[in-house]
Amino acid sequence: MLTDLVAKLVLHADAADRRMDWPTESLHQVQAAGGLAWSVPSAWGGMEWGPVERLVGHERIATGCLTTAFILSQREACVRQLLKGPLSLQRRFLPDLLADAYGTVGLSQLTTSRQHLGPSLKAVATPHGYQLDGTIPWVTGADQARVMIVGATLSDGLQILLALPPDRAGVTIDARLPLSALVGSRTAEVRLDAVEIEQDLVLAGPTEQVMGQIGGGGLETTNLALGLAVAAIDLIQASAIHRPELGPIVESFRSAADSLRSQLHSLAMAPEAEAVMAVRVAGTRLALKTTQAALLLIKGAGFVEPHPAQRLARQALFFLVWSCPRPVASGVLDDLLSGLTNLS
Repeated sequence: MLTDLVAKLVLHADAADRRMDWPTESLHQVQAAGGLAWSVPSAWGGMEWGPVERLVGHERIATGCLTTAFILSQREACVRQLLKGPLSLQRRFLPDLLADAYGTVGLSQLTTSRQHLGPSLKAVATPHGYQLDGTIPWVTGADQARVMIVGATLSDGLQILLALPPDRAGVTIDARLPLSALVGSRTAEVRLDAVEIEQDLVLAGPTEQVMGQIGGGGLETTNLALGLAVAAIDLIQASAIHRPELGPIVESFRSAADSLRSQLHSLAMAPEAEAVMAVRVAGTRLALKTTQAALLLIKGAGFVEPHPAQRLARQALFFLVWSCPRPVASGVLDDLLSGLTNLS
């Protein structure tokens, strides 16, 4: 089933990456394969796959089309947060998300985006809930969503998570960002001006670090980097059919991918913050190295659209900015700087 799904996603992967159009056909293929039900408990009509099964499924989707996988990762984050919240919000939103409604998140302002500028989305308590003012810098599929799970900061530094209906008065979705890759994700900045939120829309908080120690950029992000790396390795292997000297390169990359996958699956059963950050660094390194190696080995033909080599290389750069907290950025920088001593 997953092999057939990947083959169908590949057909639309270039268009999803370069065009602003929402990749409706690819998302329908995921839905037809049961992908929207994998993470939802059976009590709500889902398939309730375990954490390792979900990682396997989403890795395969990323191998076929990273844009689709990224869109789904934001939907999955929405589902995860809803499942941690009150039953009333699960009852309100999960049935539609199991169908074809889309849910997304706007949480980067709590963990990575604009941290040096202070809270970009602020909350003030009111008699009936909270008033929200400010911006959410990154919201994928904002204009497609029925609900956004967003995070805001109060004046005392405590944080809250809440379910925001996008049609609420005072919510403005700006023009879609012209990203260098994954354009079909229709990622945009969302502005909030005196938006009133009732208490029954609050998922968590007020508390410190409402996203927890790991915050953004957890196993799911690394898993998509792995899927992209596997797509690049597959490209190199296709070239190795006529160039046997590439065989050892493929074997080395496959071994690294297998090792990363094993670590991810182990952590899925018993997450540990420091180890999650370490594999995040490893996943970004692998995505960068495999995609650049594919472009290098395929040569000029790979630099011409729509050859997948140039698309995969551009998409790998996304992991340098998506959910990339300081420990991850430092680890990747160390790797980039490691070879410079030989140049001096």
